[in-house]
Amino acid sequence: MPLWQYLEHGGLRGFYVWHRRAGKDDLALHWTALAAHRRVGTYWYMLPQQAQGRKAIWEAVNPKTGKRRIDEAFPDDLRARTSSQEMFIQLKCGSTWQVVGSDNFNSLVGSPPVGLVMSEWALAKQAAWAYLRPILRENGGWALFNTTPRGKNHAYTMMQAAKSDPAWFAQILTARQTSVFTPEQLEAELAEYKREFGDAVGEQMFEQEYLCSFEQPVVGAIYAAELRAAREQGRIGRVPYDPLLPVHTWWDIGGAGQGGDATGVWFIQKQRAEVRAIRYHESTGKALPYYAKYCTELPYRYGTHWFPHDARAKSLGSGRSIEELAGGYYDPTTGEQVPGMLPGEVKISPAVNVEDRINAGRSLFPRMWFDETNCADGLDALSNYRREWKDKLMQLNAAPLHDWSSHGADAYGEIALTEQQTGAAKPKKPDLSKRLGGSGWA
Repeated sequence: MPLWQYLEHGGLRGFYVWHRRAGKDDLALHWTALAAHRRVGTYWYMLPQQAQGRKAIWEAVNPKTGKRRIDEAFPDDLRARTSSQEMFIQLKCGSTWQVVGSDNFNSLVGSPPVGLVMSEWALAKQAAWAYLRPILRENGGWALFNTTPRGKNHAYTMMQAAKSDPAWFAQILTARQTSVFTPEQLEAELAEYKREFGDAVGEQMFEQEYLCSFEQPVVGAIYAAELRAAREQGRIGRVPYDPLLPVHTWWDIGGAGQGGDATGVWFIQKQRAEVRAIRYHESTGKALPYYAKYCTELPYRYGTHWFPHDARAKSLGSGRSIEELAGGYYDPTTGEQVPGMLPGEVKISPAVNVEDRINAGRSLFPRMWFDETNCADGLDALSNYRREWKDKLMQLNAAPLHDWSSHGADAYGEIALTEQQTGAAKPKKPDLSKRLGGSGWA
């Protein structure tokens, strides 16, 4: 009720971390149905991935009523048209509502939203909010964020900011603060988790799901220990650009760089054994010219741009590979050398299996320094890069989960591989004397 009353009185930003079965999505669905009839517009319900939205929202059934949750929020009498394939509802009042994913938000066509729910925000792509925030600010729209904690990632940071901002609603409700479960039921749930997942993972999952703990890392997180060590040692903070050093980039190209899937780029400087990540950039639905323009507009002096091996594939449209377009090529029809889109040298990083890339990434971490602001999306990707728990097998999947976090994590792994295979300097104990309180360079 406090959140509902905040919204009724005109509140526009809500961040709520409620325990499992507390009604996070029920509230958001019913508020959206009400809001859509008060103001005609476009409304989105965003999950980390669009495919998750079908299971968690579009097809979800309320066990108390036996009805689909969307049918309870948007009864047939209110609808003009429903598209199950698009997970789209057009209401008779003129508003539209659609389930979307943070993995493809900026490829959606049509009018932008005036109301937005971002569910399971801790696992979503942080860039989605950075893209949509100015739109909602301009049109006076509202946004609700709900989540289960997944370590101290962007969701934790946003919660801390929301708690200190009087314009936001911020609330954490654990299962011990509500009447949804009795103490005996919670003890039984904890015991069940431990039986299913083992004592350590079971307790971790119980504390995340029922006690809303941000202290636990993402279950199955691949670089959890390495990121924790980097924070404890002050290697995540302020890492400024050094104009005396060249900047090298490492890329993970989605859709072969033709504007399909997301593309992630790490911007790296190296000083002796230190590998300094000064920036990370990622976008979706953009082709190579967009990223080339982004790179050239930065005040950097470039060294080498490292692309994955699939950059050698020829495009059916241009007949040229990403490697050629980025680095330049000889055109036999004109007899001229065509300059590349990127300043600096273009190389292809070694092709290896996923496990070798992960192991190389772990080995490199003690030498890594990250700019916390400019690498926020990349750090988020590394935090959420994980192996998925398989209930039937009662163990973590061997292969990493492929989702939005894969792009930043794969590109980071390429940094490690090239460092490993080009005879980089051996790791040395970081010199912390030139840093200020773990916050970066003096």
